[in-house]
Amino acid sequence: MKSLSLNKNWLSVLQMFAAVSKNYMNPLKASGVSVSDACKTVFDEVKKAKKHRYVVFVIKDDVMIDVEAIGDRDATYEDFVTDIQKAGKGMCRYGLFDYEYLHAVQGAAEPTKKQKLFLMLWCPDEAKIKAKMLYSSSFDALKKALTGVAKYVEATDSSEISKEEVENKLRQNDRM
Repeated sequence: MKSLSLNKNWLSVLQMFAAVSKNYMNPLKASGVSVSDACKTVFDEVKKAKKHRYVVFVIKDDVMIDVEAIGDRDATYEDFVTDIQKAGKGMCRYGLFDYEYLHAVQGAAEPTKKQKLFLMLWCPDEAKIKAKMLYSSSFDALKKALTGVAKYVEATDSSEISKEEVENKLRQNDRM
């Protein structure tokens, strides 16, 4: 009978640990920042329904990643760059873009149109260290919440956020 009560005590300890670890060891909350349902909904609208060209995400109150801006389907990459930098010179943001380009495959008569989703972490050099750390450590949570992204891009200055640089990164795994 004594071993049965000991087992019940261990069971209650394990249940307490499970409850605590559920809140503090969630891999989607490694930095304490979670992803809002709005982010996941808009992501599906970009990926599946093709309703939008891009989305800009922001961390609100150091605890929640949320939608800040949405680009119409006919928006350009330049519009995306403008929106991701709109908050100011030293402000970090995340951006999701549905990028389209022509790809010429060897032996094909005509180039084919390709679409790739990429997720960008924009942390300009001028950003404060605390913001850089928060956005960098929360990037994994966003990656895990938005499944089906082809490429992840980290940019810190205008050369890394340029259309040419991003397209080069997207083309790296294309067949020739």
